[in-house]
Amino acid sequence: MLAALAVAAPGLGACVDKADLPRPVVQGDPARGLAVIQSVGCAACHKTPGVAWPEGRTAGDLAGFGARPMIAGRLPNQPDVLTRWLIDAPSLDPGTAMPPMPLTQAQARDVAAYLYSLDED
Repeated sequence: MLAALAVAAPGLGACVDKADLPRPVVQGDPARGLAVIQSVGCAACHKTPGVAWPEGRTAGDLAGFGARPMIAGRLPNQPDVLTRWLIDAPSLDPGTAMPPMPLTQAQARDVAAYLYSLDED
Protein backbone atom coordinates (compact mmCIF):
# COMPACT_ATOMS: atom_id res chain seq x y z
CA MET A 1 0.00 0.00 0.00
CA LEU A 2 2.73 2.50 0.93
CA ALA A 3 4.61 1.65 -2.23
CA ALA A 4 1.52 2.43 -4.29
CA LEU A 5 1.14 5.78 -2.53
CA ALA A 6 4.79 6.60 -3.10
CA VAL A 7 4.41 5.90 -6.80
CA ALA A 8 1.16 7.91 -7.03
CA ALA A 9 2.35 10.83 -4.89
CA PRO A 10 4.38 12.60 -7.58
CA GLY A 11 1.31 12.74 -9.81
CA LEU A 12 -0.87 14.20 -7.08
CA GLY A 13 0.76 17.59 -7.50
CA ALA A 14 -0.66 17.74 -11.00
CA CYS A 15 -4.22 17.69 -9.63
CA VAL A 16 -5.47 21.25 -9.61
CA ASP A 17 -8.78 22.49 -8.32
CA LYS A 18 -10.60 24.30 -11.13
CA ALA A 19 -11.05 27.24 -8.74
CA ASP A 20 -7.30 27.80 -8.94
CA LEU A 21 -7.27 28.10 -12.72
CA PRO A 22 -7.68 31.42 -14.47
CA ARG A 23 -11.16 31.75 -15.89
CA PRO A 24 -10.92 34.02 -18.89
CA VAL A 25 -14.26 35.37 -20.03
CA VAL A 26 -14.01 35.93 -23.77
CA GLN A 27 -14.93 39.54 -24.55
CA GLY A 28 -15.72 40.18 -20.87
CA ASP A 29 -14.64 43.45 -19.26
CA PRO A 30 -14.54 43.63 -15.44
CA ALA A 31 -14.97 47.43 -15.34
CA ARG A 32 -18.09 47.23 -17.51
CA GLY A 33 -19.24 44.33 -15.32
CA LEU A 34 -19.11 46.46 -12.19
CA ALA A 35 -21.12 49.16 -13.98
CA VAL A 36 -23.74 46.56 -14.96
CA ILE A 37 -23.88 45.25 -11.38
CA GLN A 38 -24.51 48.78 -10.15
CA SER A 39 -27.16 49.59 -12.76
CA VAL A 40 -29.08 46.29 -12.48
CA GLY A 41 -29.04 46.36 -8.67
CA CYS A 42 -27.27 43.11 -7.81
CA ALA A 43 -26.13 44.68 -4.53
CA ALA A 44 -29.73 44.88 -3.35
CA CYS A 45 -29.37 41.17 -2.53
CA HIS A 46 -25.60 40.51 -2.65
CA LYS A 47 -22.90 42.28 -0.65
CA THR A 48 -20.66 43.24 -3.54
CA PRO A 49 -17.06 44.48 -3.42
CA GLY A 50 -16.82 47.77 -5.29
CA VAL A 51 -20.41 48.74 -4.45
CA ALA A 52 -20.72 50.87 -1.32
CA TRP A 53 -24.51 50.86 -1.18
CA PRO A 54 -26.73 48.99 -0.90
CA GLU A 55 -25.13 46.14 1.03
CA GLY A 56 -27.50 43.28 0.36
CA ARG A 57 -27.68 40.50 2.89
CA THR A 58 -30.39 38.24 1.52
CA ALA A 59 -28.03 36.44 -0.87
CA GLY A 60 -24.39 35.38 -0.73
CA ASP A 61 -21.50 37.80 -0.26
CA LEU A 62 -19.64 38.01 -3.57
CA ALA A 63 -16.21 38.69 -2.02
CA GLY A 64 -13.84 35.93 -3.09
CA PHE A 65 -16.20 34.68 -5.81
CA GLY A 66 -13.36 34.13 -8.27
CA ALA A 67 -11.75 31.55 -5.97
CA ARG A 68 -14.89 29.48 -5.44
CA PRO A 69 -15.23 26.13 -7.18
CA MET A 70 -19.05 26.23 -7.25
CA ILE A 71 -21.83 28.64 -8.13
CA ALA A 72 -24.49 28.69 -5.40
CA GLY A 73 -22.93 25.49 -4.04
CA ARG A 74 -24.45 23.51 -6.92
CA LEU A 75 -22.88 24.24 -10.28
CA PRO A 76 -19.28 24.27 -11.53
CA ASN A 77 -17.89 27.79 -11.44
CA GLN A 78 -16.93 28.08 -15.09
CA PRO A 79 -17.48 31.03 -17.45
CA ASP A 80 -20.14 29.47 -19.66
CA VAL A 81 -22.14 28.20 -16.69
CA LEU A 82 -21.80 31.50 -14.82
CA THR A 83 -22.95 33.51 -17.84
CA ARG A 84 -26.05 31.34 -18.17
CA TRP A 85 -26.63 31.57 -14.39
CA LEU A 86 -26.45 35.36 -14.42
CA ILE A 87 -29.09 35.59 -17.15
CA ASP A 88 -31.50 32.86 -16.02
CA ALA A 89 -30.51 31.10 -12.78
CA PRO A 90 -33.86 29.28 -12.40
CA SER A 91 -33.29 27.48 -15.71
CA LEU A 92 -30.21 25.86 -14.17
CA ASP A 93 -31.59 25.44 -10.63
CA PRO A 94 -35.37 25.74 -10.35
CA GLY A 95 -35.10 25.94 -6.54
CA THR A 96 -32.87 29.00 -6.49
CA ALA A 97 -34.06 32.29 -5.02
CA MET A 98 -32.11 34.20 -7.68
CA PRO A 99 -34.49 35.55 -10.30
CA PRO A 100 -33.84 35.75 -14.03
CA MET A 101 -31.95 38.98 -14.67
CA PRO A 102 -32.47 41.45 -17.52
CA LEU A 103 -28.96 40.97 -18.94
CA THR A 104 -27.73 40.54 -22.48
CA GLN A 105 -25.05 37.94 -23.22
CA ALA A 106 -22.46 40.73 -23.41
CA GLN A 107 -23.52 42.17 -20.06
CA ALA A 108 -23.45 38.73 -18.44
CA ARG A 109 -19.90 38.16 -19.77
CA ASP A 110 -18.84 41.50 -18.31
CA VAL A 111 -20.40 40.68 -14.93
CA ALA A 112 -18.72 37.26 -14.98
CA ALA A 113 -15.36 38.90 -15.73
CA TYR A 114 -15.87 41.22 -12.75
CA LEU A 115 -16.89 38.34 -10.45
CA TYR A 116 -13.79 36.36 -11.46
CA SER A 117 -11.65 39.37 -10.53
CA LEU A 118 -12.89 38.94 -6.94
CA ASP A 119 -10.45 36.22 -5.95
CA GLU A 120 -9.81 37.18 -2.33
CA ASP A 121 -12.19 37.37 0.64
